[in-house]
Amino acid sequence: MNSACSVDALRATEFPYLDATGQAYLDYTGAALPPLSLVRGQQRRLMTGVFGNPHSASPASRASTRLVAEARAAVLGLCGASPEDHVVIFTANATAAVRLVAESYPFGPATPLAFSADNHNSVLGMRCYAQRAGAPFAAVPLNDALETDEEEFTGCLDALSDRSGPGLFAYPAQSNATGIRHPLDRVATARRRGWHVLLDAAAHLPTGRLDLGAVPADFTVLSWYKITGFPTGVGALIARRDALEVLRRPWFAGGTVRASSASTAWHLPSPPPEGFEDGTLPFLALPDVTAAAAWHDAVGLPALAHHTTRLTAHLLAGLTGLRHRDGAPAIRLLGPATPVGRGPTVTFNLLSPDGTPLDERILQRAASAAGISIRTGCFCNPGTAEQSNALTPTTIRNALALGSPPDVDTYLRQLNTYTQGAIRASMGAATNTKDVDRLLSACAKVVNRPGLTPTEPRVGC
Repeated sequence: MNSACSVDALRATEFPYLDATGQAYLDYTGAALPPLSLVRGQQRRLMTGVFGNPHSASPASRASTRLVAEARAAVLGLCGASPEDHVVIFTANATAAVRLVAESYPFGPATPLAFSADNHNSVLGMRCYAQRAGAPFAAVPLNDALETDEEEFTGCLDALSDRSGPGLFAYPAQSNATGIRHPLDRVATARRRGWHVLLDAAAHLPTGRLDLGAVPADFTVLSWYKITGFPTGVGALIARRDALEVLRRPWFAGGTVRASSASTAWHLPSPPPEGFEDGTLPFLALPDVTAAAAWHDAVGLPALAHHTTRLTAHLLAGLTGLRHRDGAPAIRLLGPATPVGRGPTVTFNLLSPDGTPLDERILQRAASAAGISIRTGCFCNPGTAEQSNALTPTTIRNALALGSPPDVDTYLRQLNTYTQGAIRASMGAATNTKDVDRLLSACAKVVNRPGLTPTEPRVGC
């Protein structure tokens, strides 16, 4: 399989449940869809083999240990990482991989944290560990295009280094909120300044190439269900061996120690990767990582990229062509207006005739009624929401000075903004042109609907 046509053909063989249920799925950044061949492959393996907890030397345990080693090699291969320089540590998801670094990194007054304002909450949460350790931290701001300028990036790192010293810099290869792809050469730039780098590759890897031999991130995190939809519950931290030596785990657990004492405060840590993997690995799911990596390789990254880029261009053209009856633009794009510089994720707001953003839940409801799966909200990425709504730190501090908001709607009222959210459509292997056209039709119906009114408060949001 090596062409866009062959990717189109996968819809019938690997994802027939979409057409069987009349669904259009445009939430690949949330989760990819599972190919049937991977699901059936797991069933065959479990029906014909015996696999046990790998923390033993029994035949069943040795069978699992061998398959776990194959899965580690598959992850390294996906990212062009050498086993001599890198270690694969399996986690529950990308968030758990981020937390593993955050809780173990030696933050302190002389070891700061820097991060792009365009980051998932799971990365922003690292600042809690930095604050607890008395470490300075700062966000690299976004410009009007929702990107980070090179000068702002290097200036932020240099300012922190001058005050304290280099520390850890975290940023996404691709924004989970807007699909913008940030320059991978930022990794080398930060490392030349003495910083360690955590690269969030979760949104990038499904359709973007990553060669950790050329992009020497110290810590790279991913979730497998984002790449091929199956298996779920498996993430990974790909760490450089020299960077792992800096980490100090704040606790130990089953599987992370060679020996310990109950009566004295002593334990002997296991070397990596086992020393960083708490408890028993999901040993029945990890062989599916190996199969999924092979599936992804067989389809071919160039073919996937071409397929999704073509669909992204079609969606962008349709959205930018939407107009109200008086000719006013009906949408506002977040990020580039062409596929250049972005992954297959398109984020936008529908606009009222006077240019005011419409509550994103209006389209969410219309899309759901039409059997279309999209994502709305802030996508756990407050930095892009704040920049796209011109919410400065001063604006937010003044709003919070009015009192701690008990719910999202109170928070929005204090900010004096109607909506912070947006609409995100993201495409993958199973998406086709008809899916995109269904979404465009739903958008057109919403913006041409007379008398649009707000929906009810965001209770529990």
